Amino acid sequence: MKQQEVFRALADPTRRAILKRLQGGAMSAGELGAAFDITPASLSHHFAVLKQADLVRTERRGQYIVYSLNSTVVEDLARMVLDLFPSGGARGGKR
Repeated sequence: MKQQEVFRALADPTRRAILKRLQGGAMSAGELGAAFDITPASLSHHFAVLKQADLVRTERRGQYIVYSLNSTVVEDLARMVLDLFPSGGARGGKR
């Protein structure tokens, strides 16, 4: 996993919103674009950043590009974030 690229991708609220929408399943670029009030060029940039971080996969279906979550990378990211916190919880320890 390219950690720096992943965190760069996740730093933007629009990209996080795109990933959130993709949790429900694959969507075309047009379907995703309809949910955001940004230019197609800006949306394309967000898609490129997400692809570079390997957070999304693309598939061409005719004249459409369909995006889906790359669940392997998302699972690795979740595992990495959880590893940042000690097991058993930090609140239960001595002060």
